[in-house]
Amino acid sequence: MPGKVKAYELQSKSKNDLSKQLNELRTELLSLRVQKIAGGSASKLTKINTVRKSIARVLTVTNQKARQNLREYYKKKKYLPIDLRAKRTRAIRRRLTKSERSAKTLKQIKKEQNFPVRKYAVKA
Repeated sequence: MPGKVKAYELQSKSKNDLSKQLNELRTELLSLRVQKIAGGSASKLTKINTVRKSIARVLTVTNQKARQNLREYYKKKKYLPIDLRAKRTRAIRRRLTKSERSAKTLKQIKKEQNFPVRKYAVKA
């Protein structure tokens, strides 16, 4: 694998291509680690870091694609899986919804109908 892997180049690749590239990077990392123990050159040792970062980029892109596919799948469904829901804060998640906030009991509705708020004309 020549050089560093670019994330924007990975976006256009298919799932199979990404998995192949991941396997290639992992085998390369394995060989680099063997060379490190055997006493490889300094350039080989510094390449370990770039290969590790490249593996991370490939895994990140595959996870992003998987999550995007899941979002498309659950778009029209009633419920979303917890990990795809909006995070927000704990307090906001537990807050009442608009319909729950505006809901009134039967007693409250009757009270408002029978005893409307009185309007007074104040003389200046």
